[in-house]
Amino acid sequence: MSERTIGGWVTVFTSGTDYEAEIVRDRLIDAGLSAVVLTHRDHAFNLNVGKMAVVRVLVSPEEHAEAVQVLQAAPLSLEDLESAALAADPIIGDDAPDDILDDNPDDMLDE
Repeated sequence: MSERTIGGWVTVFTSGTDYEAEIVRDRLIDAGLSAVVLTHRDHAFNLNVGKMAVVRVLVSPEEHAEAVQVLQAAPLSLEDLESAALAADPIIGDDAPDDILDDNPDDMLDE
């Protein structure tokens, strides 16, 4: 990871795609840190390689060490992701009957 400083912010992650940088930024924000995406991509030609496609995630210098720790932490397990997704679903949530959670989603479609 590069530690380039831009406008008082420190680069904590560099990518060639906007969506990857946005995922990293969102992960940092979810951890309570301030983070922004700065893109140098040439969107007119949709280039995503080389110096014309640098996308950076920046944090404040005070939060740099914590941001690095967040990004180096082990990723969530599939079970953790599924649990979080089900808990966030406004229809299913934590109070869903077990038979709904065990059903095949395709079976739940109106026929």
